[in-house]
Order: sequence, then structure tokens, then C-alpha cells
Amino acid sequence: MSSSRVLLSSPHGVASRTFTRAAPAHLAAPSIPFARSGTLRARTAILSSPAATVPVTSTEPKRRISRSVSDSAPRAKPAVLVAEKLGEAGLDVLRQFADVECAYGMSPAELLAKVAQFDALIVRSGTKVTREVLEAGRGRLRVVGRAGVGIDNVDLQAATEAGCLVVNAPTANTVAAAEHGIALLACMARNVSQADAALKAGKWQRAKYVGVSLVGKTLAIMGFGKVGSEVARRAKGLGMHVIAHDPYAPADKARAIGAELVSFEEAIAKADFISLHMPLTPATSKVFNDESFGKMKTGVRIVNVARGGVIDEDALVRALDSGKVAQEGVAIEIAEAVGGALRGELAATAVNAPMVPAEVMSELAPYVSLAEKLGRLAVQLVAGESGIKGVKVVYTSARDPDDLDTRLLRAMITKGIVEPVSSTFVNLVNADYTAKQRGLRIAEERVSHDNAAAEAPLESIQVRLSHVQSRFAGAISDGGDIVVVGRVKYGVPHLTVVGAYEVDVSLEGNLILCRQVDQPGMIGKVGNILGEKNVNVSFMSVGRTSRGKQAIMAIGVDEEPDKKTLEKIGAIPAVEEFVFLEL
Repeated sequence: MSSSRVLLSSPHGVASRTFTRAAPAHLAAPSIPFARSGTLRARTAILSSPAATVPVTSTEPKRRISRSVSDSAPRAKPAVLVAEKLGEAGLDVLRQFADVECAYGMSPAELLAKVAQFDALIVRSGTKVTREVLEAGRGRLRVVGRAGVGIDNVDLQAATEAGCLVVNAPTANTVAAAEHGIALLACMARNVSQADAALKAGKWQRAKYVGVSLVGKTLAIMGFGKVGSEVARRAKGLGMHVIAHDPYAPADKARAIGAELVSFEEAIAKADFISLHMPLTPATSKVFNDESFGKMKTGVRIVNVARGGVIDEDALVRALDSGKVAQEGVAIEIAEAVGGALRGELAATAVNAPMVPAEVMSELAPYVSLAEKLGRLAVQLVAGESGIKGVKVVYTSARDPDDLDTRLLRAMITKGIVEPVSSTFVNLVNADYTAKQRGLRIAEERVSHDNAAAEAPLESIQVRLSHVQSRFAGAISDGGDIVVVGRVKYGVPHLTVVGAYEVDVSLEGNLILCRQVDQPGMIGKVGNILGEKNVNVSFMSVGRTSRGKQAIMAIGVDEEPDKKTLEKIGAIPAVEEFVFLEL
């Protein structure tokens, strides 16, 4: 395929305003090349959701001008409601970017009456963020911040349906929680609280409260996450034998600390002391019950630095009575998480959005915008009432498939596809949920591109809509599907393929696509029409498959041309069809 390029300007310090004329073709053109060298290996994963349709209401008159819903402008200064006591350092962080109101001790009714006035709500464990609270937010409430680890007081499903991001502060109090657990462990072993109470009551009962030594005792840590692993390190320093149970913890991490991962039954059977650090989930609710206590050593001591709900309290009372059990920086982190979410940044501590490590988020950030815009562009090309029945996303990368986490990209593609044809606002939080509710089925394929020198995580992203009609015939590939492909260049999303045509245009602002007879002077004619109306052209690219046949002109414009301007473009004799797309 031959091509010629004329460089117009160089934003970002690199020549990037380009006219590209590449070989045109008829609609039944050669298939799209996904890699230019090396071998290709494919691996496909299908998301399970019913194969139904996403309704698209656009029709297909030729040369019709079409518009879609555009993103709403963000508020200049968001409002944050702090419902429970938060450290002054965290409040200072919030005040740097938001209007902050502290309203501690509100009743549920007062919270319901107040929440619609705010963009974010920060709570601790005492405030219940129920479905009623989220619905009372009336679409304005965008972020709920939980100052702490547990999020059992927040209705995650309702938050997801409402498009409200939920973030927590899982690391700021990790060491504090671990130290607290060790303090409780030592106090329990030496009966500190009981001896203190007896002494204050005027009794000297030294022999009764001697307690036991921790050295050589077996500590079972139930939940080997951030806090549990820190407790293990400190317990090893006290000379304890540490075992742990956590179905998701890597064995090498435990070995590095000096702990041994065992089953739940083995952990509770061998332990002299048990320290709880597991989250409260349906699987862990009341997991310590009569049956569990029955398998423990007589005289076992239990420390709970997790959630109260993991223990069946009635069963614990029975175990105590029988002698089986001898019992007994968050503010800044949550403020920064809420602030980042309100600014539209990817939240590493989000609990109802794709959980992606911070380093992966940073690396994929340029591709997030590309993924959403490809989805938004593709759905605007659909015509007819049949709607979208299937979407296939192809990621081309030099990396091993197991080293490429595409969950975040898939969510953003879904957002781009669903939002322009949905009456509700869709964001990262509820994109997958909304797609599932509409029966949108997504298939993902990862194609390995053998290029050892490639540093970028992705070479390209392709979005393919199958079994649909298109209101722009040039977007149909030789396989009969609507196909758009893009890549990141100089940190900016670019459209590189439409249907069977190669183009090169920045996905910034808006886009005009024209299918035309390939002949001299077309770029000048279209450019003059836009220039006369003071419409700035940011990028322009022309792709063809053979000389003198058909070509596609992709034009990036900063402003939206008025209807008459677009009609003048469509009236050029060589233009066979065109479409205006909002990105």
C-alpha cells in the first residue's frame, strides 16, 4: 500500500498534522492489518452476558448530519459533605479544591434531606450509606469516601447503579491497626485489663493474673492482607510461630515474612491465639460460629481487629461460658482519594470499579481516553432499529497476554458505546452494570505483536460491531462489520483505521468523515468551506486503497460546524456520503 504525507504542523513538539493518502479500495477491500511485522497469536476471552441489543435510534438517510450526547461540563468547585469526624489534615486537603461542610451526628432523615446538595460524601463506620441515601443524591452525588478499610456500611450495588464511585482508605491506618492488634494480643496474654480493674478495685491478685508467655505460641492470622501481614512481622519478632489463612494470599509473600499458609480448619485447630483481619462479606459473615469454636483448642484467645460481623456473638458467649475461648493517616488518604475521583482521576482505592494497581493505571492512562472515544465513535456509526448485538475488542500488544490487564479499558469502551444511546449518565463505576442490563455482550481478543523493542503496553485497539447497519458505508469492513482502530501517538489518541481505510487523525474535538471519489483538489475544497466559516481544522487525513477509486477523508475540527456548512461539504459532487461525529 503506497502513501504520501504532507506535514502541516507539529503539536507536542512532533510533526503530527498530517494529510495521508493511502491506497483506496472498494468496500470489499483487503482485511485490516493489525501488525506490520512478525507473527500474530490470538487469545480470546468472552464476557458472559445475554446476547440482546443496545437500542440505537438513529436512522440512515444519506449524507444526514447526526449528533450525539456530549459530556457535561464539570462544576468549577465541588461540594463535599463530611458526615463523621475527620482529622484536620484531611479537611485541609479537601478545602484546597472543594467547599467543605462538616455535619457530624446527623440522623438518617437529616442526611437524606441534605445529601442532594453535595458532589461527595465522606463517612466512617457510623453512617449508613443506603440505597435511599444514594437515590436522594439525585445524580449529583458522584463519590462516597469511606475513611477506613471496611465498606460494609455502604450499599455498593446501589452506588454502582447510581454511577457513584466508592473509595476507601485501605493503607493509611495499616500500621496503626497492626500495632493495635499486637497491643491487644499482649494485653490478653498478660491479663492487663483484668489486673488493672482489680487493682483499681483495691484487690491485689498477682497470682491470678500472671497470664501466659507469647514466645513459642502459635498465632493464626485469619486474613493475610496489609494489616494481617504487618501483624505477622511483629508477632515473629515476639518469638511466635505464625500460621495464616487467606485464600487469596500468595504463598511466597507469606514465606518471605516467615509465616505458613494453611487451611481454615488447620489454622483454628492449631492456634493458641487467633487474630482476625478478614473483610466482612457474605462468605465471612459469622464464619466463627459454634462449629468453628468447637474445632479450636480449649483456652484459645481471640483478637478481632476486623469487623464484628465475622463472629457469631451468641456462639462466642457459649464458647466463653464453656471455657473453650479465654477471651479477650486515614483522614489524608480518604481526602486525596475523594479529590482525585471528583477530578475524574482513576482511583486506585475504588471498591466498586475495576480494581487495577496504581502502576497499571498510570501506564494505561493514555489508552483510557482512546478506548472510550473508539466506543463513542463506533456507536455513532450505527443505523437502523436493530441495535448492537455484539461487540468485539481486539488489543494488539507486544506483551504476553497475561501481562496485559484490560479490565479498565473494557469498562471504558463499554462506557463509550452505551452513553451516547442511553438516557442515563454512564461512568466507569456503572458502565459494565449498565451494559449487562441492556444485554450488551463484549468479546475480547488479545493479539501478540512480536516486537521486542516496543515499550508501549498496546500497539492498537480495535472495536468491531457485528450484525449492524451503518449510516456511513465507508466504516464497513470486508467482513461486513463496523470497524474502527486507534492507537496512542505522542500521548494523544488517534484514529488509524475506519472500515477498510487507513487514516491518521487525532481524536480531539469533533470528527467529520467523508467518503468520496479519489480525485485532486478534494482536500482544498473541504478546507475552504470550513475556513470560510471560521472552523479550525486540527487534523486531516485521507485514506484510499487504490488510485482514482474511493477514499475516506477524516477531518478533526475544534468547533462544531453549523448545518449549512456541513451541507455544503455534502454537496460537493465527488462526496458520496459524510457524517459528523461528536467525541
